[in-house]
Amino acid sequence: MKKALVTGGSGGIGQAVCAELARNGFHVFVGYSSSAEKAHNIAGNIGGEAVKLNITDKNDILDAVQQIGRIDVLVNNAGISEIELFTSIPAERATEIINVNLIGAMNCSRAFLPAMIHQKSGCIINISSMWGQIGASCEVDYSASKAGLIGFTKALAKETAPSGIRVNCVAPGFIMTEMNSRFSGEELELIRSEIPLGIFGEPRHVADSVMFLASGKAEYITGQILAVNGGMVI
Repeated sequence: MKKALVTGGSGGIGQAVCAELARNGFHVFVGYSSSAEKAHNIAGNIGGEAVKLNITDKNDILDAVQQIGRIDVLVNNAGISEIELFTSIPAERATEIINVNLIGAMNCSRAFLPAMIHQKSGCIINISSMWGQIGASCEVDYSASKAGLIGFTKALAKETAPSGIRVNCVAPGFIMTEMNSRFSGEELELIRSEIPLGIFGEPRHVADSVMFLASGKAEYITGQILAVNGGMVI
């Protein structure tokens, strides 16, 4: 059975990705940083395993590698955001956003790549954002971290392709998750009016895209950014 690790697996998108991979025959490791009970419940429901994995902690990552061993698919999904003026976000918070959203994905990839290179196969899927493609006012640090993830995807895809490893990226638009529950009804309607398809994205839309990139149907695709945004960014 093929094995997959999803970082941030207890979040809205992460949970959907874990479930979709499991439905398609993967043994899924649900990575979590603090939501232990939720991660274990998700893992139990899909026949997977929960793994404590603070992606900014190298010791946590090394422990996860020891526990999991070789994997076929790594989904770098863990992320955090902050909506605030660039000049109002403390430097410490900005550093945290970069560390989680970009450096964390690089840390995990670096840790699990040697086994993939040895087996001459593997798939890494990074979860970026449409704001990584075009930038967002009041989410400057977040946009920068997600843009960095896109650059990381393209560069790593070139470097690892000779070893049979594919690296791709999914860039979601506005997805209805707990992270977006902070918006008022009026704000949500304003956002909806800017989406050409006229509907909000759901975690399953991202999960379906991840599953496609992880599958044999995408065997000739690497270094690409799959936009899942209802037409907001074209």
